[in-house]
Amino acid sequence: MAAAERRIPFPPPVSASPMAPAADCRGAFGPVPAGPSFFPGARARRRTLTGIAAIVLACTWPVAQVAAAPALPAEAVNTFIGTKDDGNTFPGASAPFGKIQVSPIGSHYSGWRYDDPQIRGFGHSFISGAGCWEQGGQVSVLPVTGTIAPGGDFDTKDAKAFDQRQYGARYTHEVEVGQAGYYRVRLTDYGGIDAEATARVRAAAERYTFPARAREGHVLVNLGQANERHAVTGSAIEIIGDRVVEGRVTTRSFCGGHQYTTWFRLEFDRPFEAHGVWGEAGGLPGARHNMEGEAKPNGAWLSFDTGEDRAVTIVSAISHVDAEGARTNLRADGMDDGRLLGFDAMRAHATQAWNRELRSVRVEGADADDVAVFYTALYHALLQPMTGSDADGRYRGYDNRIHRAEGWTYHEYLSLWDTYRSQNQLLALLRPRQARDIARSVLAIHEQGGWLPRWGYASFETNIMTGDPVTPFLVDLWRLGALEGREAQAYAALRQNAFGEPPQNSRHAGRSGNARYLADGFVQYDRTWPSKGMDVDPHHGGSATLEYALADCSLAQMAQALGKRDDARVLLQRGGNWRKVWDPDVRDTHTGFTGFPRPRIDDGSWYQPADDHYSPRSHHGFHEGTAWQYQWLVQQDVPGLVQAMHGRDQALRRLDAFFALDALRADPAAAARKDWVVGPYS
Repeated sequence: MAAAERRIPFPPPVSASPMAPAADCRGAFGPVPAGPSFFPGARARRRTLTGIAAIVLACTWPVAQVAAAPALPAEAVNTFIGTKDDGNTFPGASAPFGKIQVSPIGSHYSGWRYDDPQIRGFGHSFISGAGCWEQGGQVSVLPVTGTIAPGGDFDTKDAKAFDQRQYGARYTHEVEVGQAGYYRVRLTDYGGIDAEATARVRAAAERYTFPARAREGHVLVNLGQANERHAVTGSAIEIIGDRVVEGRVTTRSFCGGHQYTTWFRLEFDRPFEAHGVWGEAGGLPGARHNMEGEAKPNGAWLSFDTGEDRAVTIVSAISHVDAEGARTNLRADGMDDGRLLGFDAMRAHATQAWNRELRSVRVEGADADDVAVFYTALYHALLQPMTGSDADGRYRGYDNRIHRAEGWTYHEYLSLWDTYRSQNQLLALLRPRQARDIARSVLAIHEQGGWLPRWGYASFETNIMTGDPVTPFLVDLWRLGALEGREAQAYAALRQNAFGEPPQNSRHAGRSGNARYLADGFVQYDRTWPSKGMDVDPHHGGSATLEYALADCSLAQMAQALGKRDDARVLLQRGGNWRKVWDPDVRDTHTGFTGFPRPRIDDGSWYQPADDHYSPRSHHGFHEGTAWQYQWLVQQDVPGLVQAMHGRDQALRRLDAFFALDALRADPAAAARKDWVVGPYS
């Protein structure tokens, strides 16, 4: 991989206070062997790890292979990567950090899966790669042909005729295209309709080309349904004039979380000839508005003369502020000099934006498939956190009030537990301006909601996942210069999070295991602990302890650099709390290795399952993993971890066993499936 095409602004290391060098958590737990590398013979071992990386790349095939390396990186992106099984990516169109996305909806809980039998519609809000259900798909649009009338193909006397599970269209992968900022698919039902989508940051466009023999085409706008498990609790629709549809959708997300509202505006490039709405009682031709409650059908149809002009283009925008926010976003990114952008013009903007972003890293000496894998991974890393503020700077804060970001961009959908280890640092290196805005957004959440987030979805905290990811997340941004001028504010928020707990009436859970952790150095494993969401730290006491200790170590470095001596000393000591959940007597019967993390229960004793045999392959006490995965979460004290694993040689043997290295070398594809991808959380 070559150097970036333009120089990455990388700030110098943060200087510690004069009283001591920058904190090194390892120093709190014992001496660190001297030398440039902790592992003697690391150069030879690096070949082993390089071999593992080569095997991983060889096993990571895009769904549709690329024949030759494209000249532009946007064309190298294959948006179908991750859409099989439970990868939960979406193949449709989005801009970098885009506010709006247009992508197909199928029967999969996250929105769409590559082998879904039909496309129910094209939704206008998606997140990429998350594990929870309820991931968007609001404002489902589908082009159709046929009659909309009593007893017709869409029987207006029967509300079930407007269920997207009933009217969804079959499609073909043969002419399907998924690139950065552009998606195309052919619907094989309804005589064959070509559907295309593209997107800028705050507005998107769809173009539907109806079959030549169809004299009339319809566009269905379904507000009562979204993704398979994304519950709509209320919706309202309004047809304005002969070119515009507006409305709002209130949904419950994420993993059954809080309700929030999405406002939208759809503007057509030409007038519709007829229209109507449907609701609980069926369809009503000529009607212009409808409002329905939870799980009730609601939508509108727009009919077009397709005898002369077969294509219909829709420019769309959404807002989490209000209807005017959606209008403002559409004017800003969906229009030029007061006129709607044509589809091709918007696609050109989208491609230019993605090429600019993806060119921040140049790949040389790789074949077309490897280039596609790399640029698709980079593409996915640049999708989120999404733009949250509207074009006028307004956004909905965690206090449910409207605020304005002046001269910066507020970001939403902060999946911190999933991103603090890698994507966060990548964005800070490649896109320092966005990193500063993301850091400022996290601090704005603290200002308006009282506490820092863990998994912020739209304008509320979901409390999904466990541990304390926001601490290493913000500390890394501080070390990379993204908190310049806000160091004191950030440290105060982080200290509150590390030394306290949110009150019961706060939506935030914070470190919900802090009381026991501050007293005894571990989070107790207690499945009965009350939760403010789907997850809470004591339900996963073993992994939560490891997460807290890592977070404490990271915050110790910031505390010492800012002259907070007492805090730094305490936090350094707490960084060694991983030892409180390390049981040296646990033995893995399959491999013979001894010494693994193990959760403790409320009285301080080791957790013992009902059969009186604790296995490090058990999920008890660890979030979406086992002790085998979590044993490595001691980056703050690698020398101590190696010692606990009985020395360097045993640690390296354990690492190779963890990656099933021998099996991978013998049969990479089969071993990756058998030993690595047994199930989503295996």
